[in-house]
Amino acid sequence: MNESTQKILVVDDEPQILKVLQAYLEKEGYQVVSAMDGSLALEVFARENPTFVILDLNLPRLDGLEVCREIRRNSSVPILMLTARVEEVDKLIGLELGADDYVVKPFSPREVVARIKTILKRVNAGGAKGEIIRAGNLTIDLGQHTVTLEDRLIELTPTEFQILVTLASNPRRVFSRLQIMEHAQGDAYEGYERTIDAHIKNLRIKLEPDPKNPIYVQTVFGLGYKFELAES
Repeated sequence: MNESTQKILVVDDEPQILKVLQAYLEKEGYQVVSAMDGSLALEVFARENPTFVILDLNLPRLDGLEVCREIRRNSSVPILMLTARVEEVDKLIGLELGADDYVVKPFSPREVVARIKTILKRVNAGGAKGEIIRAGNLTIDLGQHTVTLEDRLIELTPTEFQILVTLASNPRRVFSRLQIMEHAQGDAYEGYERTIDAHIKNLRIKLEPDPKNPIYVQTVFGLGYKFELAES
């Protein structure tokens, strides 16, 4: 899928930010739709069916975190958060709700475009045809970009999918948070290593019978995470 077929929803209550991002995104060939509050964002999302969402957290009418939560009820569309909040807890909450990445205001529009391209590259980069990873009742189809558990399709965000593929492609190998970032997200950004924990938490909720006692994605204390080939 090329840029001309990608529709991006930009949600921010600052007109200047909408104007600047729209200009940069359209220059890159993306289609752009926008909303200035959370409630309208959900309406536009339902109507326009965008392939990517840029979402400010501090919105009128409906908070950005709630918008993210509502989108994630039925969609795995990539979400990039914009936040002026410096508290790490706010960022991690957004990631735990299913956002793929975040950018802190003030930001460079070029950085936002670069993040979008990185995330969309992960979405569109399928594996070799027929390349499948199986572990117990879990099946990861890299070509189709799907994950099934006991024949049930599991909806993962692009970041969650890439983290799972990174770990499952190297079973029992221990990855540090930084290594997971580098493999799953390309460029590693300063201060982002701990966000892997939020994505791992989401993966466990979706995949594990008991997320507190994981079978597949296991913690190696003091080192990082590894994937275990669970028995059928």
